[in-house]
Amino acid sequence: MRKHSGPFFVSRARVIAVTTPYEAIGGESGVRKLVDRFYGLMDTLPEAAACRAIHPADLAGSAEKLFEYLTGWMGGPPLFVEKRGPPMLRRRHLHVAIAGAEIDGWLLCFMRAWKETVGDNEIAGQVLPQIHNLALHMRNREEPAA
Repeated sequence: MRKHSGPFFVSRARVIAVTTPYEAIGGESGVRKLVDRFYGLMDTLPEAAACRAIHPADLAGSAEKLFEYLTGWMGGPPLFVEKRGPPMLRRRHLHVAIAGAEIDGWLLCFMRAWKETVGDNEIAGQVLPQIHNLALHMRNREEPAA
């Protein structure tokens, strides 16, 4: 018989600590570093120009929303849901065209920011494939015909 008790699963045989991705990358400060670096890269990398173009001139609001979303998504406090309701990310982005260039730029910034702020750790194998799938899910326009 197992029961969940906070960050531990308790059984008669042993206690197993459960670490969330949020905890593994350093909690609030780790997510903040990741998000800050992500938007710093988006603002400077030529390869991210298409992605940057669909964002507001001032990235502060976007950064705060991504921080809130990632905090809850990685197992921390559900800040985004508490402030803004269910994420429904694709629906929230339908007002902008998202296709290959936007997705590629977003992924480049996220993967590079992750590598620079979090590093190559065990949690990357769990988080990054899901981030990749999320980015692909955001597509709401097809590429123009050649």
